[in-house]
Amino acid sequence: MGLRAVIQRSFVRCELERAKRFQSTVATATKDFIDPEWDSAKPYKTIPSPKLMSFAKEFKEGGRYYDLTGAELYGRWRDDYGELMRINGMFGRPDIVLTFRPEDFEKVFRTEGAWPIRRSSETLSYYRKKVRPEVFGELSGLITTQGEEWQHVRTMVNPVMMQPKIIQLYVNQVDAIAREFMSIVADLRDGKNEMPADFDQWLNRWALETVGVLALDTRLGVLKPEQSTEAKTIIALVRNVFDLIYRLEFEPSLWKYFKTPTFKLLMKEFDNLTNLIMTKIEEAVKKFENNPTVEGNQSVLEKLLKVNKQVAMVMAFDMLMAGIDTTSSSTVGLLYCLAMNPEKQVRLREELKTILPQKDSELTAENMRNLPYLRACIKEGLRLYQPTPANVRKVGHNIVLQGYRIPKHTEVVMASSVLQRDAAHFPQPDTFLPERWLQEGTPNAKDAHPFIFLPFGFGARSCIGRRLAMMEMEIVIARFVRRYEVGWNYGTLKMKMGLINTPAIPLHFELKDVTD
Repeated sequence: MGLRAVIQRSFVRCELERAKRFQSTVATATKDFIDPEWDSAKPYKTIPSPKLMSFAKEFKEGGRYYDLTGAELYGRWRDDYGELMRINGMFGRPDIVLTFRPEDFEKVFRTEGAWPIRRSSETLSYYRKKVRPEVFGELSGLITTQGEEWQHVRTMVNPVMMQPKIIQLYVNQVDAIAREFMSIVADLRDGKNEMPADFDQWLNRWALETVGVLALDTRLGVLKPEQSTEAKTIIALVRNVFDLIYRLEFEPSLWKYFKTPTFKLLMKEFDNLTNLIMTKIEEAVKKFENNPTVEGNQSVLEKLLKVNKQVAMVMAFDMLMAGIDTTSSSTVGLLYCLAMNPEKQVRLREELKTILPQKDSELTAENMRNLPYLRACIKEGLRLYQPTPANVRKVGHNIVLQGYRIPKHTEVVMASSVLQRDAAHFPQPDTFLPERWLQEGTPNAKDAHPFIFLPFGFGARSCIGRRLAMMEMEIVIARFVRRYEVGWNYGTLKMKMGLINTPAIPLHFELKDVTD
């Protein structure tokens, strides 16, 4: 074993010991937690709850919950059942409790303990542990594990994924993809300078090409007009996997009782995606062996491979799964907000000109440091068009919310998206006001409860890829706004609720060339 590998393993052992000490501190702080309201609280079963059959009918055409966005649906539920509601589990699924109060969000997060439990994909967990244990073993990833197993994996990947300097490694590559995408976008426009109906798929292709560099240290080639068979396969696989997971885990399904055709298809698609990623990992291993990277310039994948090959495999898989629709959905929401608020777009463009005097001037980690209005625009876009419906946790202790008992391990959905559009928390809630995230802003976001706006989660189980996701959005929005005047001529943007909120209408953005 080389000196560098010895140092790396020693560093990981130190991180594991540090994490154990931290975990012990948190556990000590929460292990004896007893909610003083518990004895006098109302029983769990008395939480307002819909009758499942009549509830299900409301989702059909003409029903009260038909064809709503996530925020609209949560708002309608709050109107019908109040600030706390319980939905009974069915088909082997547990109950879920929804809360619409930020004080509850804080209590759930503050009492979750050292090993937070969040909803995981049960079908993905089944696949990794039952179908392909020879590939994933005990390290089945951050998405599917809980407790000490999760802590072990997170501790190994945190030093790689959470370092601020990680951005310096990727700005040039991510910007190169964004600039290539801008050239493609220019050719996609029709005679009215509008994008085609399938522009959402082009955004997905941009996101996949970018995450290919971040996760697999390679260009996948999905932006080429004449896509390879492999590129088409990757896009189709990721899309199919998300759709099938949603059908099995969020719609009525009997897969836990017998292996349905949809379940079998998902296992097959998981296999296809796993085999493809394994091939890419092996190609990367050979590349690194033949051409070792200078210390300090190593990619995420190369660093993870030095820690543990299984961990590298799992993280590459998870980054591909989590890094496409989330980023493209967030980008869609912000482009729409800027298109509908041209004066904000002008202010952003003026800020960008300070680092991009020419449309194709270089973006660097250094010149991107001071872009407060760009980051304020992204936050405001995420407030209005959050890519995920809510933060979800299983409570770490018996706690009381709004006078009701919530037993330990009950799944609680913190419906922040509806509060982010509530005037009680964000004045002028439907207005795109990036200024609210700046010191000068009136109204100011700092006046809102700090646990409402958490687009990347909170605490130990917050999104491990948030630095990379923010960098991707900053770069692609900077390129769009510096090069094009973004417009929109088709009414209100409609988003479809799913694992990730995705556009429900064609994205005919108007893109006119900026003249200076």
